[in-house]
Amino acid sequence: MHRFECHFSGRVQGVGFRYTVQNIAQRYNVHGYVKNLPDGRVELIMEGPDKDMNEIVNTVSQKMNCFIKKVDLVDLPPTGEFEHFYIRH
Repeated sequence: MHRFECHFSGRVQGVGFRYTVQNIAQRYNVHGYVKNLPDGRVELIMEGPDKDMNEIVNTVSQKMNCFIKKVDLVDLPPTGEFEHFYIRH
């Protein structure tokens, strides 16, 4: 179990990005959130099995490829602070 902090850059706000991420993430055993950042990026924070989190990042990257210019991913120790996956506003 790890924590992924992922930032998507490009035209990722106003295109249904967060809802797409949430729909994908809810199919897996992960907890965390996705939210828009003031600088135009989308932040995805999740904790769970590495395999599930990698699948989510790969699926989002494929599905939203035309909007993403860059993906930054950091693997960290989990905090256990999340009970489910949600969109944070």
